[in-house]
Amino acid sequence: MSEPFSVRVTVRGYETDVQGHLNQAVYLNYAEHARWSLLQAAGISQARLAGRGVGPVALETTIRYRRELLAGDEVDVSCAFEWGGGKTFRIRQEIRKADGTVAAELTAVGGMLNLAERKLLPDPREIFQELATDLGLFGL
Repeated sequence: MSEPFSVRVTVRGYETDVQGHLNQAVYLNYAEHARWSLLQAAGISQARLAGRGVGPVALETTIRYRRELLAGDEVDVSCAFEWGGGKTFRIRQEIRKADGTVAAELTAVGGMLNLAERKLLPDPREIFQELATDLGLFGL
């Protein structure tokens, strides 16, 4: 199995809270950035999704904070899709410091929304298979 997709982010001072560590909400931004970066790397843009009348939606996100992050820390945010049956998929993500220390673990449940009907597609894999130029990034 190959390594999960990953992007590097530097913690910016304005993202920290009064204790000097990364604000809890920013972890979600980092995770979202990694997910969209993966889509882009696989050839799927927001414009292509909108043109197809669909869009990814987050249905659930769980974050386990393991170590604090401080301004200036460089982190790698990974992203790995897991497929089951039905309308949803899981995304497992880690935020790791440059030294390999896990700062946070995220698990998300997502789906693909039909934008006109406002309903989840029965099999989101079909859209990824149709639009992606690199299915390997999705584990397909």
